Amino acid sequence: MHTSQYQMAEPTDKSLQWLEQMQLIRTYELHLAAMQSKGVPGTCTSVGQEACAVGVMAALDKRDRILTNHRSAAHLLARGASPGRLLAEVLGRIDGYCGGFSGSLHISAKELGVILTSTIVGGELSMAPGVALAQKMGQGEAGGIVTVFFGDGAACEGIFHEALNLAVQWQLPLLFVCENNQWQAFVHRLETMPDNAIINWARGHGLMVDTVDGNDVHAVFESATQAVSAIRSDSMPRFLELCTYRQRGHFEPDDQAYVDRQELAHWLERDPIKRLCQRLLQQGMLTQQSLNNMQQAIDEQIQAAQAFADASPWPDAAMLTRHVYA
Repeated sequence: MHTSQYQMAEPTDKSLQWLEQMQLIRTYELHLAAMQSKGVPGTCTSVGQEACAVGVMAALDKRDRILTNHRSAAHLLARGASPGRLLAEVLGRIDGYCGGFSGSLHISAKELGVILTSTIVGGELSMAPGVALAQKMGQGEAGGIVTVFFGDGAACEGIFHEALNLAVQWQLPLLFVCENNQWQAFVHRLETMPDNAIINWARGHGLMVDTVDGNDVHAVFESATQAVSAIRSDSMPRFLELCTYRQRGHFEPDDQAYVDRQELAHWLERDPIKRLCQRLLQQGMLTQQSLNNMQQAIDEQIQAAQAFADASPWPDAAMLTRHVYA
């Protein structure tokens, strides 16, 4: 793995906030996975990738626009989404972000600047240059940029190269964030591409690139902050590859029978939440009791979110044909 070209900062007062966000994301997604046994539709989780979402979102501000993929819960929660409204959406209730139309895999939230969540692999890449072009032409807030999240599987799609080419040629204020989680559905990425291919492809299109330890929230934040600042300065695209690992299966439920046990064990030791906790405990910024209190508060927040979602009404049947062409 390459290391970031940017110098890492020491933990700041944001470290505890980031830990809380990562714990919330993990707890929410594990809660959602557990709901599968109760008949809730399956979902794609990003367990193990929380530092990517939290680190990048911390580098953005309200002016910015976001497009993401089927592992979107982490991005949405890190952006400030309500767990209750997310769960309501998953359950198909009217208080969800899309009125119950999207389920867990297509959520968008205009008030958060989240333009699109796409379950089509690379679908968000096909839209990102257009959103960034609109931003450049003054359709968004001054100084705002666009960030698009995608996985290593999407980097094998033709639209990956088309999007990068357009971003460079049109000089778009666009940050490409590849969450390289090592797995493309049920196939390991090394079965589909040479090692280091993603960063080499991006560099070949003329982009400024950086490969970062995606399981270190501070490293992600530092690299994303530098990239965002550069884009705001010159309106040219940048590319981040965040090396992380998908700890759960492609889609819930999934027994992960195809995963090498030793590889999984290796990455579990590098779990982003575990690493941040150890770092903060060692530096005296966190105690075991405060960590327990944090988790208890998050558990209560998820319980309240579930109660909110359960109490939300079902959409009226008359809504069935709304937002469709025919």
